[in-house]
Amino acid sequence: MGPIKALKKRKRSAEKKADPNVLLAASAATDSLHDDDDDESQPSDWWDGFSRRISGPYSGSTDPKTFESVFKVSRKTFDYICSLVKDDFTAKPANFSDSNGNPLTLNDRVAVALRRLGSGESLSVIGESFGMNQSTVSQITWRFVESMEERALHHLSWPSKLDDIKSKFEKISGLPNCCGAIDITHVMMNLPNVELSNKVWLDGEKNFSMVLQAVVDPDMRFLDVIAGWPGSLSDDVVLKNSGFFKLVEKGKRLHGGKIQLSERTELREYIVGDSGFPLLPWLLTPYQGKPMSLPQTEFNKRHSETRKPAQMALSRLKDKWRIINGVMWMPDRNRLPRIIFVCCLLHNILIDMDDQTLDDTLLSHQHDVNYRQRSCKTVDEASSVLRDELSNQLWRENSSA
Repeated sequence: MGPIKALKKRKRSAEKKADPNVLLAASAATDSLHDDDDDESQPSDWWDGFSRRISGPYSGSTDPKTFESVFKVSRKTFDYICSLVKDDFTAKPANFSDSNGNPLTLNDRVAVALRRLGSGESLSVIGESFGMNQSTVSQITWRFVESMEERALHHLSWPSKLDDIKSKFEKISGLPNCCGAIDITHVMMNLPNVELSNKVWLDGEKNFSMVLQAVVDPDMRFLDVIAGWPGSLSDDVVLKNSGFFKLVEKGKRLHGGKIQLSERTELREYIVGDSGFPLLPWLLTPYQGKPMSLPQTEFNKRHSETRKPAQMALSRLKDKWRIINGVMWMPDRNRLPRIIFVCCLLHNILIDMDDQTLDDTLLSHQHDVNYRQRSCKTVDEASSVLRDELSNQLWRENSSA
C-alpha cells in the first residue's frame, strides 16, 4: 500500500530555503494587508474585538500573551500568515458567518484555522468558543490547509547550498560533511477495529497510526517531509519508498563535495539516522550491540548529539500543533497527510520569522512516547568500513586534542 499523497500537485518552482529576507517580505506583506481598502481591510484592533466575541477563559483579554496562547504564534507571524492566504480566501468568496449571522473576516477565518490546528480541540468545542457551528470550523480549516500547502511551500524545500548546514552540524558534535538528521514519528488515530482494511494502520505498539518522516537541519527546520504511510511499516521501508530516497539514489541530493578521510577513503555528503534505518553510503547509523570499542562508543555519542535537532523538531511540532498530537478521532486519511504537511510548514514559518512564542517551554526529545526503538539489520558493507574509518579518525583527533 502506497502513502496517501500529501498534495494533489505540489508546485516545484520554489526551491530556495527561506532566508533572513523573509522578515522584510513579511513586514511588507502585512503592511499591504492592513492598508488594502479594496478588499477585506482588517482593523488594527481586530484582536480586541475578536477576544470579546469568544467565550471561555480567553474571552475579553487583550494581553499579547493570551493571543499567543490561543494561536501559538505572535501577532506579527499571524499577520504574515494572513497575507499568504489572503488571495485564496478572497478569490473564492464563501459566505462564512458566525452564529449571529455576522460575516467572518480574513483574520477571523485564519484565527479559526490556527486554533483548530494548534489546540487539537474538537470542531464542536472550537465552534462553541468562537460562536459558530462546527461545519463552518471544518470548512474554514480545510480551505486554510489547501491554501497554505501552495502559498507557503517556499518555507520547506531542500536548500541549494549546504555549507552552512554542514558547518553547524560539525559544531554540534564534530561530525564532518553531515547535511541533515532523519527521524520518523507516528500520528495516532482512533479507527474501528471491526474494519479489516484498518489493520494495515496498526503499528508495532498496537496503535492505529500514520507515519511522518522528516529530514531536519541543525536549526530544527524541516528540509524534507513525507506523510501518509501506514504505521505498520518499518522505518527502513518508509525510507526506501520515499521521494527523498529516490532523489538521493539518482544523484540529485547529497551529491556535493567529499572529504578525504584517508588515501583510500572519501566521505560523501550524508545524513544521520537512528538504528531503525539502514546503514547506507549516504545515511550513517549508530553502532549496535555490545561490547563496543572506545572509537565506536565515541562515535555513537557524537552521532546521538547530531540527531537531536530532528528529535526536538518533531517534539516541538507535536507540542505546537496539537491536532497531530494525542489520538485523532477517525480522521479522513486522505486529508490527514496534507494537514500534517501544513503543520510542518507552520513549524518552519515560526523559525523563519524568528518567532519565539512560548519558546520557554522545555522541549523533550521524546516525540513518540511509549514507542520502543526498532532496529534495522540492513548494513551496506562498504558503508560499514567507511563508518569505522570515520570513528577511528574522530577518536584519534579527540585523543590528540
